[in-house]
Amino acid sequence: MAWITKNSAGMKVERRSEPYLTPAMRDELTRTVLPRYEQKQGALLPALHMIQHEYAWIPSQAMQEIAEFLGLKAADVLDAASFYEEYWLTPRGEHIISVCRSIACEFCDHKAVTEACKAKLGIEVGETTDDGTFTLIEIECLGSCGTAPAALVNEKLVENATAETISRAIDEARATPHHHNGRH
Repeated sequence: MAWITKNSAGMKVERRSEPYLTPAMRDELTRTVLPRYEQKQGALLPALHMIQHEYAWIPSQAMQEIAEFLGLKAADVLDAASFYEEYWLTPRGEHIISVCRSIACEFCDHKAVTEACKAKLGIEVGETTDDGTFTLIEIECLGSCGTAPAALVNEKLVENATAETISRAIDEARATPHHHNGRH
């Protein structure tokens, strides 16, 4: 088996002049978050949440800024951010479609719902449409096992989902501007 190497050390991070971790965020972290933890690294997850809430995702530059602020290695910040599913490390679409993949939904053929989404939007799970309108993901249990398969289109629960009902929900979402936490 051949090893596939990547140039991690030479990776270029897109940078903008304005910091993502603003002075106001640094101040809030210093005043309200850091005092709750014995060590500065305890504030890592709250700092990541703060960035995501503001921008709707966590750019690499922001992770570097958090690392510098908390005295951590950038790799450790990336490890934490990539471990938890709720953090977005790439920009996400205006509308999020989440198909449940838990055991009840799997038993009731959630794959047909996912396939219908993929076909309608022309993207794979984890991708965003080229126009930035839709992101498709699969997630664990939506708590609607009695009406499996289930999906969320933004915050709207689609119960007993079929190719037809998910397609209709996507059309409704397309006709309605939606802004998740944060801004672009």
